[in-house]
Amino acid sequence: MSASKKVLVVDDDQEIRELLDEYLTKAGFTVTTAAEGEEMKRRLALGYPDLILLDVMMPGDDGFTLCQYIRKTSDVPIIMLTAVSDEMDQIIGLELGADDYIAKPFSPRQLMARIKALMRRVKTTEEAQQAAPATPKAIRFANWRLETASQRLFDLEKGKDYELSGSDFALLMLFLTRPNEVLDRDTISFATRGREAHPSERGIDVQLSRLRQRLGDKGTQQRLIKTSRGNGYSFNAEVTYEE
Repeated sequence: MSASKKVLVVDDDQEIRELLDEYLTKAGFTVTTAAEGEEMKRRLALGYPDLILLDVMMPGDDGFTLCQYIRKTSDVPIIMLTAVSDEMDQIIGLELGADDYIAKPFSPRQLMARIKALMRRVKTTEEAQQAAPATPKAIRFANWRLETASQRLFDLEKGKDYELSGSDFALLMLFLTRPNEVLDRDTISFATRGREAHPSERGIDVQLSRLRQRLGDKGTQQRLIKTSRGNGYSFNAEVTYEE
């Protein structure tokens, strides 16, 4: 899986860059590194990698700003590198479109497990799309229309459209292909992260909250994504497909 995959490591700590470069290269990845935002942008101008490891705390543009920059043009998988005790960093990163996070200090084995899980999810999604010639061009529900090829979500009432990140698109597609079915947290985590949900993990909650906000489905107005306490979540809408 990793033989032809390209990873960009963005971290201002030279020791961490060198350690990750050495470890990931030995694991079969092609690695490039950047010490700060401008160098990262120069790297991306030459072509996007298959995965970005992005540190939060850096001089100049921090990881949050750079994550937003990347998401304007690409849904490349992003793993944020955060401080071990700062849950807020993790939540903010996920809200801005990161796919996963790992807290420093981390072991190489732990990092590799996260990378493999995320790449597995991406591969599974791509294979599913290729193996499903009947995948609809667009899906309509409530006052929304999702174009599957571009991953753009259109608000038909307001005349606005939004580009979804890879993980948000995967979550919405999971709901749209299994409407009115209660999905547990592990099912959601496998679809969006390629692994089971950790008991104390907030990532799924952040993703659900972000999708609810995008759909205007929040507070007492929750009508699309329903919570079944102790069981999971269901998507309650009539779904139609455009071939």
